[in-house]
Amino acid sequence: MAVSVDEAVSTGPTRERTPPTRRLGGRGRSVLEIALLTVLAVVMLFPVLWMIETSIKENRDVYAVPAQFFGFSVTIDHFKDVFVAPGGGRSDLSVAFLNSAVVAGVSTVLATVLGVPAAWAYSRFAVKAKKDQLFFILSTRFMPPVVVVIPIFLMYRQVGLIDSKLGLILIYTAFNAPFTIWMMKGFVDEVPAEYEDAAMLDGYTRLQAFWRHTLPLLVPGIAATAVFALIFSWNEFVFAIFLTSSDSVRTAPPAIAGLIGGTTTDWGLVAAASVVFALPVLVFAYLVRKHLIAGVTLGAVRR
Repeated sequence: MAVSVDEAVSTGPTRERTPPTRRLGGRGRSVLEIALLTVLAVVMLFPVLWMIETSIKENRDVYAVPAQFFGFSVTIDHFKDVFVAPGGGRSDLSVAFLNSAVVAGVSTVLATVLGVPAAWAYSRFAVKAKKDQLFFILSTRFMPPVVVVIPIFLMYRQVGLIDSKLGLILIYTAFNAPFTIWMMKGFVDEVPAEYEDAAMLDGYTRLQAFWRHTLPLLVPGIAATAVFALIFSWNEFVFAIFLTSSDSVRTAPPAIAGLIGGTTTDWGLVAAASVVFALPVLVFAYLVRKHLIAGVTLGAVRR
């Protein structure tokens, strides 16, 4: 029995083969993921929101029982106390914030200036025992600061660097330089060496080729590395509390920690100081956000 082509091939509309239950399951999974992420975000952001809320409460609302989440009186007196002393003039906290800005900024710049050329050299040149040297550089970050702070304190006491901003800048630079070298070496490896070879064929020296052609391509990586180095220097507590003793040199982390203790604690002042302390790094990260995103994703796609 012969079968025609029209009978063998159906001309009706093609039915959707995806089961409806599967589509609903995928949609339900997305809703569940969004709900879980929302709960996680609320749990993570609640301490930050509570800190901000405490910083703008009056003292009677800070110590109110039960705690007042809404309907409290707003004040900025705590922020004034961060910068202005009770008797007038600059407060100790404002001096500590300035010290943190100087120490963290200078140490980050020094670590970047020293680390970028070192990373370029390790990436481009055949160095004897390169892997062993890189491992030794990385090993300096294995031990936490609390383990090495006593030997460093003894050495600093011998050379007269105790209770000085120069001492903090040097130790922060020493701890940030290995991290900078390791991060920047990965970024330099992603830049083809042929760019420098072509520049040297045009008459540039190797350093000029690095400065004119390779370094501009490393700006995203430098921004990402600088942010992490700045965060370490800005938040560092152990060296700052062991190597400094006077209010004129102490940085912000030990200064804020010193507000807690005694018979009473002004939690409004502590919260306001914490908010002010968190702002500079957030602002810096926001300003370099484009380079930061490009830097942390550099190398994700292999050529």
